[in-house]
Amino acid sequence: MASPLPPSASALSVLDVAPVLPVVVVTDAADAVPLARALVAGGLPAIEVTLRTPAALEAIRAAAAEVPGALVGAGTVLTPGQVGDCVAAGARFLVSPGWTDALLTAMQASGVPFLPGVSTTSEVVALLERGVTEMKFFPAQAAGGTAYLRSLAGPLPRARFCPTGGIGPVNAPDYLALPNVGCVGGTWMVPQDAIAARDWARIEGLAREAAALRKQPPPGRRAFSAGGTCR
Repeated sequence: MASPLPPSASALSVLDVAPVLPVVVVTDAADAVPLARALVAGGLPAIEVTLRTPAALEAIRAAAAEVPGALVGAGTVLTPGQVGDCVAAGARFLVSPGWTDALLTAMQASGVPFLPGVSTTSEVVALLERGVTEMKFFPAQAAGGTAYLRSLAGPLPRARFCPTGGIGPVNAPDYLALPNVGCVGGTWMVPQDAIAARDWARIEGLAREAAALRKQPPPGRRAFSAGGTCR
């Protein structure tokens, strides 16, 4: 099993692992390991497995335990109880589409990095007040897209984002060009028809194309590896 993150993991950044964070829906836990291997081989080691299916926790457990180099996280985390379940299954980071005080408290106590979801300036300010500077911007396109995020960079320079929702290979470079965007989340490299066909070679190829959108971390910013170390 992958080694646990160190106590200082909250100081390390999910946003700087790769330019794209694959958002994965797994319906059959048996697909988790070959899917994760394909993504890692394609250059996308950070993988968000969403809690949208009954197979999600087992998929997280299998990929985290069996795929060297994979940094497996849990997405669509909605409740404090799910936080504990995901960490127990081996999730190395947590992502939520939004947040409440109770959910945020559980995430902060989890010991792993997390990206709470925001879509308004007030939500961003509220998180900054609580010491959270890295967030998911969702639903990105519907909530204002690159123009909205660009407008936040001036007054709220401490906030950094992983925009997700309506992002694909065509508009991803526009998001990655913004100073307050570390990576983008998307599903285009893990299409459901490819997963259903177990076409891991196709997924690896799509991941490699997405990884080529690489954006270097800002000076002084640290990313963490699957082993929980800085790079």
